[in-house]
Amino acid sequence: MINDIKPQNEKETRAGFGEGIYELAQENKDVIVLTADLAGSFKLGPYIKDFPDRFIQVGIAEANMMGIAAGLTIGGKIPYTTTFANFSTGRVYDQIRQSIAYSGKNVKICASHAGLSLGEDGATHQILEDLGMMKMLPGMTVINPCDFNQTKIATKAIAELDGPVYLRFGRPKWPNFTQEDGSDFVIGKAQVLNEGTDITFFACGHMVWTAIEAAKIIEQKGYSVEVINIHTIKPLDKEAIIQSISKTKCAVSCEEHNIIGGLGESIAAVAAAHCPVPMEFIGTQDTFGESGTPEELFEKYGLTKEKIAEAAERVLAKK
Repeated sequence: MINDIKPQNEKETRAGFGEGIYELAQENKDVIVLTADLAGSFKLGPYIKDFPDRFIQVGIAEANMMGIAAGLTIGGKIPYTTTFANFSTGRVYDQIRQSIAYSGKNVKICASHAGLSLGEDGATHQILEDLGMMKMLPGMTVINPCDFNQTKIATKAIAELDGPVYLRFGRPKWPNFTQEDGSDFVIGKAQVLNEGTDITFFACGHMVWTAIEAAKIIEQKGYSVEVINIHTIKPLDKEAIIQSISKTKCAVSCEEHNIIGGLGESIAAVAAAHCPVPMEFIGTQDTFGESGTPEELFEKYGLTKEKIAEAAERVLAKK
């Protein structure tokens, strides 16, 4: 039942990366972490203390970091690059495309402070296009976990993949509600958080919890809501999408990203090809962000449980 989904606590998803990479380094001696002057933001203190010979401080030189990471894979290492999402993608897209994706290098691009929830740093740092940019690169796996537990598990799990990965997470403390042991997380497999029959909410990242809260509103009105966490944007779990919308006949997508090029468009493409249904899209509407608290920005740009609930009522009326 949707009302049974409750957070254990609130934690930063980026802190999940910090714990995950520390545990992974204990298990896998080939893991190397590189950072572009942001060790503190990625909670790398324990890692640096215990694995100083497997840490590279590149400084504010993100393009160089991607090149170094690509080179490290030739010697069998598993490099994890760390900087803000904007600098992990927009600033270094050429290096990722040519040296990592085109070459099929086993680099794990780990991006914190993604989306509007970066907050007060403003539009220059709030990239809202990164999921689209990265999912278009051939061979790139794209993952946007929803909470601390899932980010920690994903950080460790991507080491087992042979090939480039983009792992996206955020800055603020956020409800932490998934299984601590990671038993509910499999790369490439959607996570059904609540089964329903009338409408499907698809969400990723921070918006998964917001979608859960919105589902509670809609279920109070007598509807049955299916909530699905699409933590893996690519490869997309098409089977889970088709199975759900074939049942509910309508959907709302929710993402902390531009609706152009984001999760919603990927889901709509699957629906159009296999099971066309009415859809609504929650995300930023072809705009840059601005400075403000995450709460203020989510309210202004329509990324709230109330806006999801309104979208649900609109799409239910189209069935």
